[in-house]
Amino acid sequence: MSYFLRKLGFYAVALWAALTLNFAIPRLLPGDPVDILLAKLQQRGGTVSPETREAYSLLLGGDTTEPLWMQYVDYLKNLFRGDLGVSVSYYPAEVSDVISQSLPWTVVLVGLSTILAAVLGVTLGAFVGWKPGTWLDSLVPATTLLAAVPYFWLALILTYLLARVLGWFPMQGGYDVTLSPGWNAEFIGSAIHYGFLPALTIVLASLGGWLLGMRNMMVSTLSEDYVLTAEAKGLSPRKILRSYASRNAVLPSVAGFAISLGFVVSGSVITEQVFSYPGIGSRLLGAVQNNDYALMQGVFLFITLAVLGANLVVDMLYGVIDPRTRARS
Repeated sequence: MSYFLRKLGFYAVALWAALTLNFAIPRLLPGDPVDILLAKLQQRGGTVSPETREAYSLLLGGDTTEPLWMQYVDYLKNLFRGDLGVSVSYYPAEVSDVISQSLPWTVVLVGLSTILAAVLGVTLGAFVGWKPGTWLDSLVPATTLLAAVPYFWLALILTYLLARVLGWFPMQGGYDVTLSPGWNAEFIGSAIHYGFLPALTIVLASLGGWLLGMRNMMVSTLSEDYVLTAEAKGLSPRKILRSYASRNAVLPSVAGFAISLGFVVSGSVITEQVFSYPGIGSRLLGAVQNNDYALMQGVFLFITLAVLGANLVVDMLYGVIDPRTRARS
C-alpha cells in the first residue's frame, strides 16, 4: 500500500509543477493576446478604447496589471471551475468548447492507431524474437525502415497512391461535409472512410519501433535462467512463450505504450495537417500561428493530464504485474 501512496504523492507534486509551468510559459512569450484581438476588431471597423481593452483583458483571463501571484491564484481557481478562457483564434468560443469539439477526433484516430500498432508490433515481435534467425527476421528491416520515414513524406506517398491514383480514399478532411455529424451509420462510415489514410500512416510509421523493441527483449529473455528451467521441466513451447518469456519481455513495451497513449491527446500534428484532419493537432498549430495563448495553455493542460494519467496507471500496473517493483521501492 505504501508503494501506491508514494506514487500518488509523486504524481500530485508533478501535476502541481506542470500546472505552474503551464501558467508561467505563456506569460514569458512575446506578444499580447489582447492586442491581437483588438487588432482584429480594428480590421473589421470597430472602435478601440481603454474600456474595450479592459473588457477584453478580463474576458481573456483576468487583469494582467495584477501582481503575478494574484494572477496565479486566479488561474488555479479558474482551472478548478473548468474555465480555460476564451480562444483568440475562434473568438468568441471558449477554449473548453474548441478542445471538446476536436479532442474526440484525435482520440479516436491516433488512439486507435496507436493501440493497433502496439498490439501488432508486440505480437509480431514476440514471435520473431521467439525464433531468431528465421525468415521472420526479414520483417524487421522493412518495418524499421518505415519507422525512419518522416510522417509527412509517408502521408504524401499514401495519399498519392491510394487517393489520387487509385481513388480508394478521399485526400483530405475528416468526414463528408454534406452530412450532419451524429451517431448514425452514414456519418460513422464516412468518418472511418476519411480517417483510414491518416490511421494507416500512423500505424505504418509506428509498427517498426514496437516490433524491434519486443523482438530484442524476447531474444534477451530467452537466455534467462527461468526460461531454461521451464524448458528443462518439459513445458510446452506455447506455455513458455506465453507465461514466461513474453510476459517478462513485454514490461518495457508497457511503459512505452503508456507514454505513447498519453501523447495521443497532442495528436499527430503533421499527419493531421497533411490530411486537413479536424483534430487537436490542427488546433494547436493554429493556436501557435495566431499567438492564441489561452488555447495553447488549454491544449498543453490536456496533454499534461493525459501523460501523467497514463504513466500513473502503468506505474500502478507495474506494481501488480511485477512484485519486485514494490520490493525495490
